[in-house]
Amino acid sequence: MKMPVFYLSHGGGPWPWMEGSTRYDTALLRCLQELPQQLPTTPTAILMVSAHWESENSTFLVQANPNPDMYYDYYNFPEHTYQVRYPAPGNPDLAQHVKKLILDAGGQAQLDTERGFDHGAFVPAFVMYPDATVPMIQLSIDASYDPALHVQLGQALRSLREQGVLILGSGASYHNLRLMGTEGAAPSVAFDNWLEQALVQTPDYADRLHHIEQWSLAPAARIAHAREDHLVPLFVVLGASDEHDAVTRILSSRSPTGIMNASYRFG
Repeated sequence: MKMPVFYLSHGGGPWPWMEGSTRYDTALLRCLQELPQQLPTTPTAILMVSAHWESENSTFLVQANPNPDMYYDYYNFPEHTYQVRYPAPGNPDLAQHVKKLILDAGGQAQLDTERGFDHGAFVPAFVMYPDATVPMIQLSIDASYDPALHVQLGQALRSLREQGVLILGSGASYHNLRLMGTEGAAPSVAFDNWLEQALVQTPDYADRLHHIEQWSLAPAARIAHAREDHLVPLFVVLGASDEHDAVTRILSSRSPTGIMNASYRFG
């Protein structure tokens, strides 16, 4: 049964394990908790494309450890957040298959048995599947951030949807850590409005691809994404979608300072 694909704004650091005012994002919590209900069946595995894993020279790395460790890639959080465990099993067979799909499409890929789950992966996965029973592997993005390269990557992976694999692109639709206060609110809204137009209100798949590949021309684009690592997973997800997929916004998250973030379902 064909799976939809998702682009997720994954939130700040280890937010599900925070308390009080630092865990403000109830909209994101509810979105991720309800996401499994939008699937036709429990996934055979999750393929997580996280903004927090970059590789170089157009060579994508595929997590192939059967029991991935943790990679705490956040800083200055409480000590207990560095003890979090998400013991989902890996899936070396799927990793091999992903590598083959990329190679068969003319791309470059290598297996990686050292990389642990980073917070772009284990945070949304924990909220979605807290029992950690769904196998999960990660796939890197390329440090060039090239939109066309990552759309092609997604297209190479599209057949996984028919095999029950849930492809998730995990990033943030606004990610400028220097402008997370009220000064970032208006730019985030401007870019959010453009993204909504480019994805949901553009019915033609080719036009949608064109808009997203030209994302840097959007209003406030380089304020919303001074460094577009957190937008790149969207390029992959868009490639893994197809012309028959309706696009649905599943998250509208506004921070206490007015920063907007969105998540989308394709299919």
